[in-house]
Amino acid sequence: MTTANSPGSTGLQVITLGTAAGPAIRSGAPGIATAIVVDGGHYLVDFGLGCTRQAHAAGLRGRDLRAAFITHLHSDHVGELPAYLLWNWGAPVEGFVDDVPVHGPGPQTSAMVGHILAAFDDDISIRIVDEARPDLRQIVRPVDLVLPPDASGAGPDATPVMRPFEIYRDEHVTVTAILVQHPPVFPSFAFRFDTRYGSVVISGDTAECENVATLATGADLLVHEAVNLAYFASGDFSAEFLNHQQIAHTTPDGVGRIATAAGVGHVVLSHLAGIATDAEWAAGVASGFSGPITVAQPGQIFVPGRVPATR
Repeated sequence: MTTANSPGSTGLQVITLGTAAGPAIRSGAPGIATAIVVDGGHYLVDFGLGCTRQAHAAGLRGRDLRAAFITHLHSDHVGELPAYLLWNWGAPVEGFVDDVPVHGPGPQTSAMVGHILAAFDDDISIRIVDEARPDLRQIVRPVDLVLPPDASGAGPDATPVMRPFEIYRDEHVTVTAILVQHPPVFPSFAFRFDTRYGSVVISGDTAECENVATLATGADLLVHEAVNLAYFASGDFSAEFLNHQQIAHTTPDGVGRIATAAGVGHVVLSHLAGIATDAEWAAGVASGFSGPITVAQPGQIFVPGRVPATR
């Protein structure tokens, strides 16, 4: 069963639930979160500020969640994970009642999820009795991503060229991951979702990185982060903060180069760091990429092979 606002029950859709970088609030957009919907079930990538309401507004219900994925453990990507789990659990809210794997960098993901469940232990115990909910502590299952052998030598300042490696598979999707360059955070991943309807790559947070192009080769849709360095250079920011933006994020023209190297069908900019107009964001990508470009809006739906009308 689907709700009135639910995505279609067949096919592949990508919903940019939230599009803002953080944790500073510089726009009205919710924080970064993306849903991949395949034949009515969905997969969530990252849990930025506001994602719980955004997922509900998009018609996504916890009962249809198949798996969750975390690119890295910066707070603007995981800050609302506790709320999402607690607001989407059990029959009273059309929530999940069975196994929910949460894939993310290891061993930090297991530690984080364990601490979240421990922090809400009293609330969980009460609701099991008062509302006949299943035990959330037995449902949410962290999965720490283990680096393959060809990532040997990897670290915060070293991102080796490597092959994508499989991290999840079910009857609807195969998910592969690759290391990206987001110092000093390590490990940090990009994810690719391959389905019978097409392929989608989520860059996560990264500097311009050959591994993203490798992962995205031939993908129908590349959802990539972007930073407006000029915005930060003109503001009152510390030298350390400016350096982070320069070495850990990708300029729009860099996104264009990656998209061209990968031969992707359509670029969608999300996780926008800094302020710029949609035209300015897109123009940077277009300097190195001749295909379709969309600056994502919160709640926007993308179907591989179809370019949405310009807003």
